[in-house]
Amino acid sequence: MIKLFGKIRYELMEKNKTGKPAWPVGRYLKYAVDEIVLIVIGILIALKINNWNALRKTKLLNSNY
Repeated sequence: MIKLFGKIRYELMEKNKTGKPAWPVGRYLKYAVDEIVLIVIGILIALKINNWNALRKTKLLNSNY
């Protein structure tokens, strides 16, 4: 798997398409946006699990009555 990624990276470097923006600020903004997206996805997953657990507890409580 690592060899595959290395080969793809090498081919992109040969074509000069490394995905790096021309300015360092652009690289930072790309990194910042990626981090924000990952954090939002993590929060949404946590909320989904919390809601699922609350619903499970409610169903369990109702079945006991």
